[in-house]
Parts: sequence; C-alpha cells; structure tokens
Amino acid sequence: MSDMGVPPVIPQQILQPVKPPAFISFSAEIVPKTTEALLATVAQLVNQGHKEIHLLLSTPGGSVMHGITIYNVLRGLPVKLVTHNVGNVDSIGTVVYLAGQERYACAQSTFMLHGVAFQAPGPIQLFERNLSERLASVKADQARIMAVYSERAGITSEAAEQYFLGETTISASDAKVRGIVHDLREVQIPAGSPVLQLVFNRQ
Repeated sequence: MSDMGVPPVIPQQILQPVKPPAFISFSAEIVPKTTEALLATVAQLVNQGHKEIHLLLSTPGGSVMHGITIYNVLRGLPVKLVTHNVGNVDSIGTVVYLAGQERYACAQSTFMLHGVAFQAPGPIQLFERNLSERLASVKADQARIMAVYSERAGITSEAAEQYFLGETTISASDAKVRGIVHDLREVQIPAGSPVLQLVFNRQ
C-alpha cells in the first residue's frame, strides 16, 4: 500500500517556537533572601523553555556560602548563561559573575576583589581554639574562591593571594586583561525578550 498521500510526521520540538533570550536584573547584596529569589527566577525561566539567560549583575557582595551556592547552581543549568557587569561587582559577586559562559562588562563598571572576613557579634572573647577555627574557616572560603578564579579566569594562586591581602578595585578593561571579562559591551536587550527585575525591600 502506498503512503504517498500521507503527510510527513513533524517532530514536536520543531513545532515549538524558539524562546528568546531572557534577562534578569539583579542589583542587591548576596544574602539568603536574594539568593532564593534569584535561583527561583532562574528556575522559572528554565522551566518555561528559555535556552539563554542573561544576568545583569551589580552587587556589593555578601555571604560567601550563598555566593558559592549561586555559582554552582548557575553552572549546572541546561542553558547558555551570559553575565553582564552593569555597575559594581564586588567581593563574592565576582564568583557569581564568573559563572557565565560568556562574560561582558559595561565600560564604566568595576570589580572589587578582597579576602574573606568574619564578623564578631558584639563584645566577644576569642581563645586560641576559637581563633584557629575562625582562621580555618576563612582559609577554606578563600580556597574555594581561589579555585573558581583559577578555573574560570586563569588567575594564579599567587595573584589571588595578593587580592586577599586587601581590597583591589579594577576597571572593566583591566578585568578583561586579567581574564575575568571576555569583552566590554553595553547591554542590548532584543525586542520581545522578557526582562525580570528583582526588587527587594531595603531595611
């Protein structure tokens, strides 16, 4: 029996329109509340079928633990992630920024790199054991950050250790030379792309 008159079967994925790139604007400290909001927004876009997500980032930094969490989740997503420094990306924010497969920065933006600190709430007595524990925690966090710097930007451990000794603010063009930024580029959002602005109440 001839099947000449039977129309060809079209795979379902061909029938589905291609989703445009999605843009998320994140301008906040990296703390539990903002981390949860950012990851929930990214998950929503992935579930909606977006294959490319742009993170417009400006942050003073914050919690090392939450910054590392964001980095690991973003790196594991089945999408193309593009990060843009649109203002200041400081401290643990540089780790989040380095999650991007493509990394861009506005010409006027800056990066700030420094070592890990710990906060001692109120008057506190620290014995040798407490100090050793605190120092071990700081060194462990700096080792994690250093590993990301090395893997994603090719920054040597010697250079990273110099950053950790103080606070180093560098321009976008300098960050490109150091391997943090791939190129200087202004943000351009195509017509029809969804733009999600994460807004947080300031205390």
